Amino acid sequence: MRLVTVAHGTRKASGNQVARELTAAAGERLGVEAVCSYVELSDPLFETVVAASAEPTVVVPLLLSTGFHVRQDLPRMAEAAGGPLVLGRPLGPHQRIAEVQLARLVSAGASVGSGRLVLVAAGSSDPLATRDLTRAAELLGRLWGGPVEVATLSALGRRPAEVVRPGDVVSPYLLSPGYFADRARAESLEAGAVCVADVIGPDPLVADLIAQRTLALDAVRRSA
Repeated sequence: MRLVTVAHGTRKASGNQVARELTAAAGERLGVEAVCSYVELSDPLFETVVAASAEPTVVVPLLLSTGFHVRQDLPRMAEAAGGPLVLGRPLGPHQRIAEVQLARLVSAGASVGSGRLVLVAAGSSDPLATRDLTRAAELLGRLWGGPVEVATLSALGRRPAEVVRPGDVVSPYLLSPGYFADRARAESLEAGAVCVADVIGPDPLVADLIAQRTLALDAVRRSA
C-alpha cells in the first residue's frame, strides 16, 4: 500500500512545501511510501501520480472542507488510477485542526477567549462547504471559549470586510501560504483586525491526522 496525498497547489513554493512536509511526516509514521500531489498549479498532478502505479493506493486529500475539487475533480481524476484506489474525505473539519488553529492564534499573540474571533476560509460554491465551515467554527469556538464568526474570500459567504470588526482576532482556515492566505491577512487587517494568525502549516498534529486517515482507509480497502 502507498499513501498519496493531494493538495490544491499554489504558485507559491512555500505553500507547496507544506503539503510535501506533511506527506513525508505521515509516511514516516506509517512506514509506507508517501507521494504528494496537487490538483493544479504545481507538479506532480494528482491524476499523473495515480496513473503511474498499479500498487494499491490510499488517497488523503489535504483539503479542509467539501467542495468542487472533492466532489468532482478528485473522483474524476482517480478514474485514471493504474491499480486499486480508495479516496478519502477532506481533512477538515476536525478537532486536531482546531487545536492547531488555536496554537497559531496564541503564537500570534492572541489571548485565548479575549476578543471576537473570525475564521477566514477560501470559500466554495458548494453548500456542503458552508456546512463544513460552520462545523470548523464550532470546533474552534469550543477551544476559544466563545462563538466564532465565519468569513470567506470567494463564492458563498460574507467577505472579511463584512464580518471583521476593529479589534477582532482572525484565524485563517487555510493549510498553506499562498494567494488566499495573503488575501486573508490583508483584508482582515484592512477591516481592523488586531491579530491575524498564521496558516495551519506542517504541524505534527496534522501529520498524525493524515496517518490516522490512511490507516482507516486502508482497512476499508482490505475489507472490500
